[in-house]
Amino acid sequence: MAKKISMSKRFSQPAVFTVLFSVPLGALAAGNYYDARNDAMGGTGVASSTYGTAVLANPALMTKARPEDNVSIILPAAGVQLTDKHKLIDKIDDLTDSVDSYQDIANSGSFTPADYPRVQAAAGDLASQLRGMKGNQASGTAGVAFAVTVPNEVLPFAFVTKAYGTANVRAAVSQSDIDYLQGVADGTIFPLPGDEDRLTSAGLGRGAIVYDYGVAVAHEFTIAGQPVSFGVTPKLQKTYLYNYSASVYNYDKSDFKKGRYKNDDTGFNIDAGAATDLNDNWTLGVSAQNLISRDIETKEISGFKDTYQIRPVVTPGVSFHTDRLTTALDVDATPTKRFKTQDQSQYAGVGAEYRLLSWLQLRAGYRADMKSNDTNVVTAGFGISPFNKVHLDLAGMKGDDNTWGAVAQMNFTF
Repeated sequence: MAKKISMSKRFSQPAVFTVLFSVPLGALAAGNYYDARNDAMGGTGVASSTYGTAVLANPALMTKARPEDNVSIILPAAGVQLTDKHKLIDKIDDLTDSVDSYQDIANSGSFTPADYPRVQAAAGDLASQLRGMKGNQASGTAGVAFAVTVPNEVLPFAFVTKAYGTANVRAAVSQSDIDYLQGVADGTIFPLPGDEDRLTSAGLGRGAIVYDYGVAVAHEFTIAGQPVSFGVTPKLQKTYLYNYSASVYNYDKSDFKKGRYKNDDTGFNIDAGAATDLNDNWTLGVSAQNLISRDIETKEISGFKDTYQIRPVVTPGVSFHTDRLTTALDVDATPTKRFKTQDQSQYAGVGAEYRLLSWLQLRAGYRADMKSNDTNVVTAGFGISPFNKVHLDLAGMKGDDNTWGAVAQMNFTF
């Protein structure tokens, strides 16, 4: 008969995400940051960001501050996006109930023939749950950012701290587990002590959290009579990687605290950008994030390890703007790299903002993966900015495959 499975040792995806983001995050966004205004506008921002949020999308745009603009503080911007096509979260919750039911009967004390129908029913329920979650996976991204931007006419600068992360969880269900439990349910297999050793289904996952600590500067130059702004953000980059393999029947989240699945790496990187106004209504921009490529290996767990790849992401963008309306288009010129075993993504976004009142902005957009490996999302949001001193921005994202996301941001200007 299967051994008792402690109720404290449950495989639950919420616990997994809590562990993977057990830092002040509380996902990968299309880029390496979340910004409520930009994300509501389809993830654009290379040519349309405000001077106070430019440090996140394109530091060159810090030069676009007006003489009357003051110090801007992001405190904070935070976002999350989850994709759970097969509703794995709910299935895992159901699985834990089935595991508990099976182990309660198996460890009820003396086992008599009268108990066998209950064992069969519990085994059949557990087999059905495993069958339903076989091959399922879920993924999530999260991010948070803090920034202080000091505008001036000579060398605007900003201090920025941000963290962004991605996690993927997969249910690796063994067919032999399903066959064994179904055999118990059908009465063709009689459970014996030690049979639990044949149950090998596991939860597998990878996660990465990257911290950036940087100082951005920008300056406007005149090139062939055309004003062109350049910005650069050198930054310290700290990366935490998670690679885990845990039995579905014997999961214990305290193992993560022992560092068995976790390793880290520290390095240097740099973001850069450029922007120019073609006239009063059109702005062109280009940003390049993580110009220094880095490959970081996870720990080897159960014979498996992966490589997290940080690669340059170059994105040109264009914006059309009037007193009330701003529209923007950004298209990645390079793919987004994550773990080596994952498919690449390459995003394009389009969005608009309409300033309905001096203190109320409405936004909408659409973001697509041109490689069709990530879910396309519709985006929307709004901003409230009373007296132009306090700015509250909210955004939401919704896509196929049970994908949703949300971003909240507070900005203050002094």
